[in-house]
Amino acid sequence: MERRPRIGVLALQGAFREHAQALRTLGADVVEVRLADELDGLDGLVIPGGESTTMMRLAELYGLDDAIRSYAGAIFGTCAGMILLDRGHLGLADLEVERNAFGRQVRSFEADVALAGDEIPLRGVFIRAPRVRDIGAGVEVLGELDGEPVLVRDGRLLLASFHPELTDDLRVHELFLQMVEEETRVRA
Repeated sequence: MERRPRIGVLALQGAFREHAQALRTLGADVVEVRLADELDGLDGLVIPGGESTTMMRLAELYGLDDAIRSYAGAIFGTCAGMILLDRGHLGLADLEVERNAFGRQVRSFEADVALAGDEIPLRGVFIRAPRVRDIGAGVEVLGELDGEPVLVRDGRLLLASFHPELTDDLRVHELFLQMVEEETRVRA
């Protein structure tokens, strides 16, 4: 029997429960992460949306900032998670994002995201979404909205400016689990 991936979901605030449910639906064992030592033994980590300033303060308070920087597995950041992973915060992703660039909470919207290599668009939920302002040469654009990158991969990092966990379409979470499997083989 194949081992189920053990995925941590940062549970400081935000839509962590929805990510956990999506990952469980796909067969992963999910651990809610609130302390640095809870990263031990994980195959992958999700940093959900929420309020990025609050999440960064809590991560620093609990020592999660350095623990995440040291974490070697695949990481999936959505919305605020994308912000936390960018150059100006944890510095793991080779990109720079602007917070709330698509508008405030009342300007939240849904739109079709064009996925690279897939004719069927993905419905994206954009809530106070960040906008990619600068992207490194090695960052792969996987999804666009009106020609702008909203889903990118930087090596072991998957980053979305929208909330795939708020829809029933599990393609982005499936991609993340494929990345987890790839990274697990690399680290073995």
